[in-house]
This record gives sequence, C-alpha cells and structure tokens, in this order.
Amino acid sequence: MTLFHPTTGEVRVKGVRSCTNAVLHPWLKEELSAVLKTLPEPSLLLTAEENRLLWESWREGLKIRVTLPAQLPPLRMLLIWDNLTGHKTPALLCWMFRQGILPLQTPLGGSWLNMAESIQRIIVRRALDGQHPTNPWQIIDWLEAVARHWNDHPTPFEWGGKRSLRRKRARERRHALGGSGACIHRPVRIHPTMLSKWQRAGQLTH
Repeated sequence: MTLFHPTTGEVRVKGVRSCTNAVLHPWLKEELSAVLKTLPEPSLLLTAEENRLLWESWREGLKIRVTLPAQLPPLRMLLIWDNLTGHKTPALLCWMFRQGILPLQTPLGGSWLNMAESIQRIIVRRALDGQHPTNPWQIIDWLEAVARHWNDHPTPFEWGGKRSLRRKRARERRHALGGSGACIHRPVRIHPTMLSKWQRAGQLTH
C-alpha cells in the first residue's frame, strides 16, 4: 500500500500479503490523518457557497461524480487514486469528506495519471532487481527498507520536468515520414526526377 506526496517526494509504504478493504481502509485513515496534522490550518475564510464551489471546481469535467454531503468542511487535501471498487465505499468516502479530503479517481486505463505508479516502480526495481526472495516477508522487508531510504533524501515529482524537455528536443530532431507514424533522425534525400530537372532548367527569371 502506497501514499505519495509529489511536492515533497515523501512516500508512505506498508507491505501486506492481501489488500482487502479491512486492511486498506484503516491504514488509509491512519496515514491520511497523520498527513493532515502536518498541514497548516486553512487561512482563507470562505462562505458555505464559496467553499462548495471550490470543491466542485476540482471535479469539473468529470463524467461520474460522487455526491458531496450538504455540509462541507474547508478543502485541505486532494487524493488521486485509481478506480478500484474498494475506493468507492460510502463509509470511507464520507470519512474523507468530513476530514476535508477530496478523492479524485483516474479514468479507466489512465493509471499513468497517478504519480504513485511511478514511485512504486522505482521502489520495486530498487528492492527486487537481482534478488531471489524465498518468502513474502522478505519482499515486504526489502520494499519498506527502500522506502525508508528514499525518504531520507526524497525527490519531488512534477509534470513536464527535465526529462520531458529532453524528450521534446529529441522529437524535434526527428523527421516524420508519411504513411505511418515512423520517424527518422536524418531527412531522406529526394533524388530529382528528369521532369523536375527540366522544370528548373527551363524556369524564366527576370
């Protein structure tokens, strides 16, 4: 189980052998409550109508929206997660709303929009590459140890960083080909035909 804060790069990890609602929900409540304690209290006082508009502004464009309660506390946190059935439990959602947490689900096939997927990939690769675990507890211990080491010097995540700029420059250096999505690094030299040679040779200038 993973909670990731992209701005700071800090990750909270708990290794489990099964991730039922009975396991996931208490852990989420405990960790989210701990995160909320580190956040400053809302300094901007909003009317009830303005506060609801703020909540709704983060759900603009969503096709499926969870019904918000009539009374909403100040919005304190956005939680991005995927479309698991366990993430739609009314009791858990109501608890989050009472804490000022707005959960936003990624669309089906849109897990790449969740930065937690990236940190999980990094931790798993660092913990398990070249290893040969003999039982699940070894895997859990290694994953949690790597997460603790990561938090000693966490790396913030952002959309469109230096890697994105490098990829953009690489795309600009390529030349697209017609007929497919293929590209080449050097333009294909087009040999002139006899007709094009004759047209250039017979062109009048003044």
